[in-house]
Amino acid sequence: MAVELGLTPYRHPCRPPFWARSGHGQTIFSHLWPTRARELIPGVDGVSVHDIPVGDGDHLRALHAPGTSGTLIAIFHGLSGDSGADYVRQTARAARALGHSVLAVNHRGCGPGRGLARGLYHSGRADDVGAVFQWARRVLPESRHLAVGFSLSGNALLLLLAREAEGHPDAGIAINPPVNLRHCSERISSGANRIYDRRFVRRCTRLVHERVEDGLLARDYPIPRVRTLWEFDEVVTAPMGGFADAEDYYRRCSTFELFDQIDRPTVVITAEDDPFVPVEDFGRAEGAPNVHLHVERHGGHVGYLERGALPFSGRQWIDGALAHYIRELCAIVAA
Repeated sequence: MAVELGLTPYRHPCRPPFWARSGHGQTIFSHLWPTRARELIPGVDGVSVHDIPVGDGDHLRALHAPGTSGTLIAIFHGLSGDSGADYVRQTARAARALGHSVLAVNHRGCGPGRGLARGLYHSGRADDVGAVFQWARRVLPESRHLAVGFSLSGNALLLLLAREAEGHPDAGIAINPPVNLRHCSERISSGANRIYDRRFVRRCTRLVHERVEDGLLARDYPIPRVRTLWEFDEVVTAPMGGFADAEDYYRRCSTFELFDQIDRPTVVITAEDDPFVPVEDFGRAEGAPNVHLHVERHGGHVGYLERGALPFSGRQWIDGALAHYIRELCAIVAA
């Protein structure tokens, strides 16, 4: 894969601290670990706010930080996140250190985008990702355009890249994408993974409540009491997203069978110990000509906490990996 793309793999493995060697340790401790990466603030360092239309009256709020390289890095957060998430801030810092401009995108109704969207986002919102790049090519027509999608957004990005659709970026990076949504839904609802399931359900339900509070949904909108992400997808995501049921949503929006249809240089990063995204689901990426699959032994779900110089210190391995692959993809696109 790397040979066909002309891409050099990132050869520095993630060496976890002794206290975060498990997938759960990586997932939990990395998100509790403080980051020094600053959030993009409108009016500071040239950061500007843009509301991007997505075709049905909804808008996505995005924060743009200018750069000098002629390359735009658009960053898309995961489920229940927003542009202020630690991993978004860290990616923005890494991209800006390379001279690139950054577009940190909030999915429908998330973070600063609250009140701008009636509809919900989900892992099949490839059209929203495409709308962002259609907008970006009008605003920055001379720039190269790269996408970085975390978790849910990673799958949406892969779905876009595998379809004949408008708004493709020139290249993409997907981190821990749930490429088989049914498998992920089953895995996250079992055993110790219920801690993540409850968190996602609570936050997703809150997004529905916010739409009712903001007058975007009727006051009598039925907000069900659900316990699992599958139940939420069955009674909320599916009907609001135009799917027959959760199974229909999972079947139509999973990307594990579409890797060979991706037509742009793409890097997929995942970990063997991700608690709820099975590494086996990436098997078909091995033969895809435009996909470089990078699998780490340790990393959890969007964790990748690496040990530091002191016993109880740590740092984010993903920062170096993203900087490396952004440089590699820029070189391929520019060739």
